[in-house]
Parts: sequence; C-alpha cells; structure tokens
Amino acid sequence: MTDSANSGNDSEWVCNLCEMSVKERTVRLQYQRTIFALALPACPKCGMVLISEELATGKMAEAEQALEDK
Repeated sequence: MTDSANSGNDSEWVCNLCEMSVKERTVRLQYQRTIFALALPACPKCGMVLISEELATGKMAEAEQALEDK
C-alpha cells in the first residue's frame, strides 16, 4: 500500500498492485483458533488489507498476549 498525499494533511492509501484507493470494510482475522471481525482499509479489487503499525504493535499484540495467557 502506498500513502499518496491529497490536499492539505489528508492522505489516501492506494494499493500498489491494483492502483485503487482502499476502502474500509469488515475483514476477518484469525489468530490460533480465534476469529476477529474488524473494520480495516482494504483494496476493493484484490482484497489486500492494510494493518497499521499502531494496530499491529498495539491492540493486536495485546489481544495475542491475552489469548496466550489463557
């Protein structure tokens, strides 16, 4: 995914493969045997999902740790 600048401080993510703007949609993520439904930006053509660094190192890491602690 590429972050291409629009006007001002706004930015729009674009799929490198399809060159289409990503749109938020509900995606299913699985960790071990647990499935989570989250609204994340994804390419409408190929389905590639954008997971931000903040989400991956923050909330997803916390959820992973909570599941492993059980």
